[in-house]
Amino acid sequence: MNILIISGSPREVSVTVRVAKFLERHFSQNSDHVINFLDVRDEPYPMIQNVWGSLEVVPVGYKSSAQKVFESDAIILVSPEYNGSYSPALKNLLDHFPKQSRKPFGIVTASPGMMGGIRASMQMQQMICAFFGIPSPHMLIVGAVETKFNENGDLIDESFQKLIDNFTKEFLWLAEKTVD
Repeated sequence: MNILIISGSPREVSVTVRVAKFLERHFSQNSDHVINFLDVRDEPYPMIQNVWGSLEVVPVGYKSSAQKVFESDAIILVSPEYNGSYSPALKNLLDHFPKQSRKPFGIVTASPGMMGGIRASMQMQQMICAFFGIPSPHMLIVGAVETKFNENGDLIDESFQKLIDNFTKEFLWLAEKTVD
């Protein structure tokens, strides 16, 4: 199975990407699945004009990231919270692609604040359902992210590992049960 982790923060000095980097390594080390990583900062997508229905119609400059989306069997979205919602850059990227019918999604939010982006996670559930995807009910909400992950995406608060393990277990269960 191909799992795509999307880091959805466009900020140059993102704290959310710390969690995404950690998850990329964590899933690579703790599963037999192919793990791909997409950072919205690497290929900033233009404002949506057309939905790209296949890789053949994707403009050359976006083929690398688009291929990851098209080939994914399951997706983990990692987003900061912007004014009670998820990252507009993340939404813009996803809007370039057709509906993700029956595709399992993991929801991860991270914030310097204590709430960890919980409001963004609720909005992400609605977005995933609008894409016809299947949101995992077990989310990973990371409050005070800079006290849990360092700049390299290393876990520095070992007490948080149990929540990561629960998220991983539940997401993989859903993905493995729904992906043919």
